[in-house]
Amino acid sequence: MAASRRRTKPGDSVVKTEDLIAFYKDMLLIRRFEEKAGQLYGMGLINGFCHLYIGQEAVVVGMQSTIGIDRDSVITSYRDHGHMLACGMDPKGVMAELTGRAGGYSKGKGGSMHMFSREKRFFGGHGIVAAQVPLGTGLAFAHKYNGDGGVCLCYLGDGAVNQGQVYESFNMASLWKLPVIYVIENNKYAMGTSVERSVANVDLYRRGGAYNIPGQQVDGMDVLAVKAAGLEAVAHARAGEGPYILEMKTYRYRGHSMSDPAKYRTKEEVAKMREQHDPIDQLRKKLLDDKLVTEELLKEMDRDVKAVVSQAADFAQASPEPDPSELFADILIEA
Repeated sequence: MAASRRRTKPGDSVVKTEDLIAFYKDMLLIRRFEEKAGQLYGMGLINGFCHLYIGQEAVVVGMQSTIGIDRDSVITSYRDHGHMLACGMDPKGVMAELTGRAGGYSKGKGGSMHMFSREKRFFGGHGIVAAQVPLGTGLAFAHKYNGDGGVCLCYLGDGAVNQGQVYESFNMASLWKLPVIYVIENNKYAMGTSVERSVANVDLYRRGGAYNIPGQQVDGMDVLAVKAAGLEAVAHARAGEGPYILEMKTYRYRGHSMSDPAKYRTKEEVAKMREQHDPIDQLRKKLLDDKLVTEELLKEMDRDVKAVVSQAADFAQASPEPDPSELFADILIEA
């Protein structure tokens, strides 16, 4: 089961019940998938770096619901598993890549931070901080050059916003009115230093002001708020008005990576965020309070999602390791 990728056209003011249910299921898939990835990492079945997306699910699910699957493009950083699933990539292929198996999206040679899907127009997670920003700007240039009407969603974290290449990209995107939305996933701590200690102006959505790029700050723990802001930004870019910045105020429950004990924040802070702002729990409450679903239906969804994730884990472990000959494959493609 891949994420459903239901689409609402720009200008739609009402989110349908089936869309709300799809959002819930998509966020739940990401949550359960990442929990399983954490387990496999602890078992030694996933090696290297592994950055989990737990807590931030509303950002990518809300944003992906605002674009099309045929012409638009997506690119992100190394915290990328959730983005892949939200783009509709197969959980089996994603999990197999995490475990370094031949059945993975990069044939087991990329691992957690380097997966791509040309079919789903997902142009990768990127391990170098902010490397995806100029690349995403280039994707937007291609959309404009080709006249295909597409836009690029370029995701980056709060830790990337001080990189020089980000502002070179902002300048070029604004000059050429490129159709790109820079989605800053501000989870407050970057790699381990709080925003308050690392930036002079904590309102990151204002970072495009010098380049005449409009911006908006959004509750990134509310999938409906994300969708509403995303529709506005995508409509702006698709109309030829140039780039847009969305700062998503979100939160990761786990450390920066699996090797991070996250001692720079208190357990009480994390617990408070979970209890009061969890994106999945908030949508679950809305669905129940508005009598749009029953408790039994939600339990059934959870069982279905867990089964999909379990099948992905089984597939990954059964998939063979890459053949040694793969070391010399895909090094150069002759045009």
